Amino acid sequence: MERELRQLALHALCTADPQEKATLARALYARASTLTIAQHAPAANGATLPGRPLRPELIHPAKVPRRSPFNPEGLAALLHAIAHIEFNAINLALDAAWRFDGMPPDFHHDWLRVASEEALHFTLLREHLATLGHAYGDFPAHDNLWSMCERTAGDVIARMALVPRTLEARGLDASPLIQRKLRQVGTPAALRAVEILDIILADEVGHVAIGNHWYRWLCGHEGLDPVAHYGVLVERHDAPKLHPPFNEAARKQAGFTDAELAMLTGQAS
Repeated sequence: MERELRQLALHALCTADPQEKATLARALYARASTLTIAQHAPAANGATLPGRPLRPELIHPAKVPRRSPFNPEGLAALLHAIAHIEFNAINLALDAAWRFDGMPPDFHHDWLRVASEEALHFTLLREHLATLGHAYGDFPAHDNLWSMCERTAGDVIARMALVPRTLEARGLDASPLIQRKLRQVGTPAALRAVEILDIILADEVGHVAIGNHWYRWLCGHEGLDPVAHYGVLVERHDAPKLHPPFNEAARKQAGFTDAELAMLTGQAS
């Protein structure tokens, strides 16, 4: 295969085996600086996007069973749900690195970095699941993350606004709450999950910051007000309305402005 970054990102995106995809994503980022970047996105040629395994079964979010992490099966289900988010996040980052024309080289490199780090998160969770007697695919899951990826496929500004800055930023809010509950569980398996979430949360601040950077860069390029245009995109693409609690410290670290946080918390004038 030729040494071209976007073609290799597409190849990894089309790969169905989760661990092979994770390995490809990490290897691709490691060699990204040696690769050329095509001016136009290589054709997918009818490939099913994203490549993914037959399991987990994908169902409506409301039908995903709620389980308590205070028993081993419930803890495994929670870790599986997070692993599924991280698997989807690999695909989201690879898709961004492959799909969008007219972006600077740093854009493609940034999203390969994200894909590599999401691949590490997925691998850590998959390995921890194995210690609980489970594998990725053992529990049903939903497809909300990739659904938004499809809805924003034709608009890079919307993609930056509504995937990293909206859906993935929810991880900044949710992780401390999940960690608090896992500490209450208190078992070695639960406490190992807390450690993994520490790694994920630290990296996700950087991922959301990348989304913020490119969203603002694109808005500046198009002469758009980032705060006002965000509301337009939420309505246009039927993005979920966000509700508290918000991890304002992590969001500020990831580059959200005071005006954006005020709008988020309903305090905007």
